[in-house]
Formats: sequence, structure tokens, C-alpha cells
Amino acid sequence: MRAPLSWLREHTDLPAEATAEDVQAVLVRVGFEEEAIHRADLVGPLVVGEVLTAEREPQKNGKTISWCQVRVGAGHGADGGDVRGIVCGAPNFEAGDRVVVALPGAVLPGGFEIASRKTYGHVSDGMICSERELGLGDDHSGIIVLSRIGLGDAEVGTDALALLGLDDVAVEVNVNPDRGYCFSLRGLAREYAVSAGGRFVDPVDPQVVVAPAPDGQGHPVRLADDGPLRGTPGCDRYVARTVRGFDPTAATPPWMRRVLRLCGMRPISLAVDVTNYVMLATGQPLHAFDLDALGDEIVVRRARSGERLSTLDGVERTLDVEDLLITDESDGRSRVLALAGVMGGASSEVRDATTNLLVESAHFDPITVARTARRHKLPTEAGRRYERGVDTDLADRAAELAVRLLAELGGGSGSSGITDVDERVPRPALLMPVDLPTRLVGVSYTREQVVQALEAVGCLVSPAAIEGADDADAAREDLQVVVPSWRPDLVQGADLVEEVARVHGYEHIPSVLPQAPAGRGLTRSQRLRRSAARSLAERGLVEVLTYPFTSVERFDALGLPADDVRRRALRLANPLSEQEPLLRTSVLATLPDAARRNVSRGQRDVALFEVGRVFRPSGEPVAAPRPGGGRRPDDAVLAELEAGVPAQPWLVGLLLAGQREPAGWWGPGRAADWADAVDAVQGLAQALGVPPLRVTADQHEPWHPGRCARLELADGTLVGHAGELAPKVVAALDLPERTCAAEVDLDVLVAAAPEVIEAEPVLTHPVALRDVALVVGADVPAARVEQALWDGGGALVEQVRLFDDYRGEQVEPGKRSLAYRLVLRAPDRTLTGEEAAAATDAAVAAAVEATGAVLRDH
Repeated sequence: MRAPLSWLREHTDLPAEATAEDVQAVLVRVGFEEEAIHRADLVGPLVVGEVLTAEREPQKNGKTISWCQVRVGAGHGADGGDVRGIVCGAPNFEAGDRVVVALPGAVLPGGFEIASRKTYGHVSDGMICSERELGLGDDHSGIIVLSRIGLGDAEVGTDALALLGLDDVAVEVNVNPDRGYCFSLRGLAREYAVSAGGRFVDPVDPQVVVAPAPDGQGHPVRLADDGPLRGTPGCDRYVARTVRGFDPTAATPPWMRRVLRLCGMRPISLAVDVTNYVMLATGQPLHAFDLDALGDEIVVRRARSGERLSTLDGVERTLDVEDLLITDESDGRSRVLALAGVMGGASSEVRDATTNLLVESAHFDPITVARTARRHKLPTEAGRRYERGVDTDLADRAAELAVRLLAELGGGSGSSGITDVDERVPRPALLMPVDLPTRLVGVSYTREQVVQALEAVGCLVSPAAIEGADDADAAREDLQVVVPSWRPDLVQGADLVEEVARVHGYEHIPSVLPQAPAGRGLTRSQRLRRSAARSLAERGLVEVLTYPFTSVERFDALGLPADDVRRRALRLANPLSEQEPLLRTSVLATLPDAARRNVSRGQRDVALFEVGRVFRPSGEPVAAPRPGGGRRPDDAVLAELEAGVPAQPWLVGLLLAGQREPAGWWGPGRAADWADAVDAVQGLAQALGVPPLRVTADQHEPWHPGRCARLELADGTLVGHAGELAPKVVAALDLPERTCAAEVDLDVLVAAAPEVIEAEPVLTHPVALRDVALVVGADVPAARVEQALWDGGGALVEQVRLFDDYRGEQVEPGKRSLAYRLVLRAPDRTLTGEEAAAATDAAVAAAVEATGAVLRDH
């Protein structure tokens, strides 16, 4: 919203020396954001001149110019005189007219510099200006003749910048949506007075602008909104004033044109300019109809199916049944005149020959207007104000102000013909504890400061008794606050607190960082989850966080069987995207999205993991109760709530693709494989203090049937799976070839983790290394052989590591040779050769018995 400084000076105590920057700083203090400062793009000298002679001279190019002698005032003429010779091409002036003259040295809008120059056989010593040349309008066909705009008595030589208001400045601030009253000069002037102190002169002061009562001679109006929105009628007040005998040729006075331009609006005609000026000044939108084009009665109603309207912008619109309309009825027929609060129709617009007007000043429901404007893509100045809330008490006084201006400037009469249909419901007073601002803002406000701040914004404040007050309330005082009619945004105590803080000054609110209350720190589960994430990050994986939403198509891409429990997913009632309406049951349902996004951006080697919840309903959904507020639900209600929530276990998913070890001068790189996924899970378990997981072959979607490892605790409890994804899954998810993944139940690992992880003692005695090669069937899992070696070797076995898996000519067909290195050590002594040999023989014997292995001797 823009506000000319000249207008602010008329209605506040704005000092004469105050600059636009000063005004913006004052408005910023009460919550506005500065936008811009608007000045005329024009530099003087610009003076009033009188045309002494105007000789018409036809030219060879068919154009006729006027060679003029113009008196411009003492000291402004050529050689120190008061007359200049000027060539002008416009024909709409004559000798004796007073005009606006730009003297040499002036710079007009667009950077056009005025200088003496020879043209058409004369030296033109200046320019006689049109509206467009001065930036006052779009008319460049004729010269500004001051007598035609009410300034014919201006003295020759007078500074035309000040005369035409071209030296005025407008400040522009951004108005928040909840402060619609500031979409007016009245509102901004009030806020300036609140911030800077001093007087505020209301342009529609009820003591000055007294709205007459309905006289029974006005145009009939009926409010017939039979489809109220939210139970609120679309229109609760409609004021109609008739103005007869209006002169359609009357010009808009310069002062009003100046205010309109400074506020960013283009002058059109007197009738339209008056309604726009009153809207800018007061915030109350008005609309002028051609009275002679109206029917017998104006009816405010909702649209009917199939109705259409040609609006003032020349577009024929199909109306919606929720649109609020201004219609007229005559002879039983109804005609649409306007979209209420948005735009009028072409059938009843004010024309060049209109002499009788009907001025509409109404109060429309903000939501109704907002929806209509958006539905028809019609952002208008009136709509902007209505949808933010217009002063509910202003319709009659704004109409009276408009009628006075039309009568004064256009010669009409508006003393009779007054209609005021008022169906407003009074707003209740608000109760606010006097200490509420102190409690919410954190600044100590006295009672006087609270009352003063609320009264400054227009509230009526009085003490209020507390009904049913007990001894604890005896010391508390409530204030009864009657909110002003122009503040529909003030609906509760917190809104009033904001006004107190704003008026008192935001700069007085200290910046205090909240202190976290003393607590018990992280829970055991939280600590272990962090340890799990840290262990994976230490192995070079990057943690990501994906949205937990998926779809049936993703289950298909993962190759999940039709009876897989992971297909039993909860559907969201209001999903962010209809393409992903389900809550995930597996982290691997969403983790590929992050991997694919990285690969598409050139990161070919990815190692990602996510720690997150999945949602696995166990049966039919159970409706959860809705406990009342104000107290903690009892155990039974909490149990019902828990029963209505699906199981939400914490899972860890990881995904590897590309090179796990990069190539370089040290040699070729190594691609990530299933063993890396298994190793990462084993490292995670180790970080939690869980003994090494048992690894066996398995078939489980979405992994490759022959490259899937089942991970279990020592007691056989399933932890998860790891391995290489199936080729069909990789193709369906658009992942790199041979992508590997793992998914484990973190809750199972947390439950298996010891309460206290005992540090392993540092053993100082030397180790004994023994290598054994065992020939087993090709279908015997290496993990089974490894476990047998652990079991047989007993307490002296510190480590068992597979370092070779051989299949070839030196072993029988259908067999393979597995070579293991055994690390043996005693905690209290150095092992003898006999002890090491005995432990090795025992380990081999256990493997032979468990797997049918044969010790390979070469």
C-alpha cells in the first residue's frame, strides 16, 4: 500500500521536514515491511507559463506547428527576461491560455533532457508539456491547459512541480494479510500516529461525516443469500445512495488525480475516480452503477446454475453457484449486475452520458469474495480489501463521503434516495487477563501500559468481573475489550497481546534463548540407534532420510509375493501424492529413490543407509478413541490408543553400488558385493555389543536367490537379510548392475545388546597361527564350516577367517576347498606347540563331524 506524504501530513502530525525514509522507519516499528519510495521521475525547472501568441505554421511534411511566445515569469525568460519562444506541435491551446513549461535544464520522465534547439526554422527555448510528457497520464494528444483542470488562476512563473503535486513522495509498505485495514490511507495514517505519537484525523470521523438515515426514497435492496458459507451470510450490510443530475463531463480535480497516481492508480473519469479515492482513503470499496440502467430492485444472492456475466474487463464469465452476485429484478426477471466485491458488469457501468448514479457501499464476507476472485482469476483492488476484512461500520459514512465529493465536483444532488439494509450481528467483547501480555511476551507490562496500547489501536477497555471467581482468582483482574470495527483480526486474547507488544515496541522484547530443562538424557534405545548409525558412517556409508511413503507399484518392483506380509500396508487418508498413498513396510521400498537420484547426478559409486521406522499393521485397523483434553488419559485409554496404532519397528537399510574400493596407482579397484553388505551388518552388531551374527544362505525377495544371506542371533532369532539384489529388481528400480543391499531389524539387535558392554582385555601373549583346508560339498555353506571350527576349537580360538574358496582340478567335481586361518591364543600364557596342535585338531574334528569335511593335505 502506498501513502503520499502530503496526505499523511493532513491527517497526522508528520513534521514538514520528515523524509520518506523517516516515515518508513516509523511504520517499520509497528510491524510493516518497507517496499519502496515513489517519486516523480522529473527534475525542474518547470513553471507556469502564459501563451502570448500562437502562430500556426504549416510545414512541408503536412504537419502544422505553432510558433509561440510564452511568458514564463521574471528571470525565467531568454536573456533574463520573462518571455521565451517555443515551438509546439499540439493544436489544443491558444493565446491567453496558461500552460506548463519545461525550461532548458529540465529532465522529463524517461531521461528526456530539455535544451534550446533549432527546429522548423525557429530556436525552441523550452517545451510546452502534455500529461504524458510529465508522467501524469497517457494523454499526449494535447497540451495541459491549466484552466481546464481548475488551475487557471495560477500565477505565471509559479513552480509547476509543487502546483501539480509532482514534488510529492509516496512511501510503500507491505501489509500483512491479517491487517487489511491498512490497505487504506486512513489505516496507515492511524498506524503512523500510533507509532510516532500525536494526533490522527479520521477522514470519515463520525462527528464530521454524518451519514443520514434511510429516507424511504432510495433504490430498493434485498439481501437474499440462500447459500451462506460457513453459516455466515455473504452480505450483511448494503448501503445504496442515489446521485441525480451528475455532470458526466466534469473533470477530476488535480489534487485527486495526484493522490490516485501516487497510490498507483490511473485516473479514469470523475465518477470512477471518486469511488477509487474513497476506497484508498477509507479502505471501503465502492461501486457506481448507472441508475437509469437498473431494474426495479437490487437483490444480493448466490449465482444460479448456467448464469453468465460480462464483466468490465470485457470477459464473459460462467458463474459458479457459490459466487455472490449483485442482481436487479424487474418484471419477474433477474439480471446479473456484478460479482459482489470483485468486479462490476458491463450492462450497468457508468458511461460518458450517465447523469444519474447509484453508489454501492456494502460489507461482504471475506471468504466468499476471496473464493470468487480466485475462481475467476480476477485480482482487483476491491477484492484485495474485502478478502482481508473491511470495517463493518464504515459503509454508510464512506458512501456519504463519496456522495459529497460527487455533488461538489460533479454538480449532482445526493441529499435524498438513501437505502441502508443492515443485518449485522454485534461482535462480543473479549476478556483478557491484564497479566496475559506479560506471561506470553516475557516483558513486564503494567496495567496502564496494556490499557494504553489497546486504546491506541482503537479498542474500548474497561474492567471486567470474573464470574465465579474463587480466592485464587481474587488477585487477578480481567479486562473487557471491545474491538474496533476495523479490526476483524482481533478475535482472542493472544491477538490483543500481539497489539500490546507491537505498540509498546518489538525492540523492547529481549532475545532470550530458551533453556532446556534438566532431563535424563537419551534413552538406551536412542543411544544404541545412534551407535548403529555411527558404525555404518565409520565404514564409509552416508546416512539419508527418505519420505516414508510408497505404492503398490513399488512392491511389484521389489518382486514381493502376493501373500508377503510386507504388502499389507496402511493407506493414508490425505497423501502428499496420489502416486504414493501407502506407508512403507520396508526401508528398501524408499531407499532406492535416494540412490537413483545420486546416480542420475553423476555419483556412480554410492553407499547409503537409513535408520527409520516402517509401519506394519497386523490385522484389520482398529478405531482409536479421541481422549478429551485438559488431563492425561488413563491407562485403559492409552491401551486403546496403542491398539489402534500399527507396529512401527526401527529398521536399518543399506544399499551399495559401484566401486567399494577405488582404483588408483595402487592397483585396480573393487566393486561392491554381497560380502560388503554382510560385513556392514556384522560391524553394526559388533558396535552394539551383540556377538557375531550367524550367516546362512536363504531365498528372500528382493535379493538374488543364490546371493542372499540370512542373518540370525545365536538363538536363531531372525535379524535380517543381506546380499545382492535380484537382476529383475535392479532393472525395475533403475539401479546400477550388481547393486547390493541389506535390511535388518534394529529393535531385535537393541534387545539383544547387553546392558553393559564389557571391554575386551588387551592380551599380551603371542598368538599361534594355523591354516587348515577342508574339502566339503559345493552346497555346504562356508558359515556352517566356520561355526564348527569355532565350536571345536574352544576358548583358545580367537579368530576364524576364510581366506580361500577353491573349486578346480585339484578337488573332486561337486566339491570345493575352504581354507581358514585359525588365530589361537591363551589369556594367561604362551601356548605350546602341543596345545596349539590339539586345539587345531579339535576344531577340524568338529568340522568333519558337522559337515562331512575332509582335511586337504596338499
